[in-house]
Amino acid sequence: MKLDIYSYQADDITIEYDQERCIHAAECVKNLPSVFDPDKRPWIQPEHASPDQIKKVIHSCPTGALKYRDTEPLEGPEPRNAIIISPDGPVFLRGDIEVHNAEGETVLKDTRLALCRCGESRNKPLCDNSHRDIAFEAPASFDESKLKPSDAAKEKDQSKLVVKLMKNGPALIEGAYRVYSIAAQPAASTRNIALCRCGSSSGKPFCDGTHKEVGFEG
Repeated sequence: MKLDIYSYQADDITIEYDQERCIHAAECVKNLPSVFDPDKRPWIQPEHASPDQIKKVIHSCPTGALKYRDTEPLEGPEPRNAIIISPDGPVFLRGDIEVHNAEGETVLKDTRLALCRCGESRNKPLCDNSHRDIAFEAPASFDESKLKPSDAAKEKDQSKLVVKLMKNGPALIEGAYRVYSIAAQPAASTRNIALCRCGSSSGKPFCDGTHKEVGFEG
């Protein structure tokens, strides 16, 4: 993962912006244009709103590209872990998230991120909008039967949403979570699942082993 972080300071708050993680969802621009205005230089001017207004808008950033720092503790996770499937785009994760590499090392702790599922991101495992360049198509629907929790999973500590990146394979998800999409009712689960990262699974968003056939690298 690449980082490209810029800081914008006011008296009571500092906004941090990671250009590599931004996919231009524009929630910040739509909801607080006095602070976030791409036509101005600098495009982020935190002195034009209160810290509370800024924090509220930053929490709506789906990728975690925007963060804030002030005298209070850093942003805490939402009370319920969420997996949000976007049509023809990434899977958004929200909650108490830990990303582990194939060796089991923690490479990222966060409360919001966008997981690439087209297979073409140059900033894997995070989305960089490559799905638009390749006209990636994937429904926002999911097979709810794959989310039925097992008894073993119920016994685990479910406070964290752990994302284990398999080398050249899927992202294994462990923890308690709720899956959302525009195509189905929310579904709660504690079942370990494998999310497709190669973009070619016939059972999206879940992995079906196709990454081996297409030679996915990640």
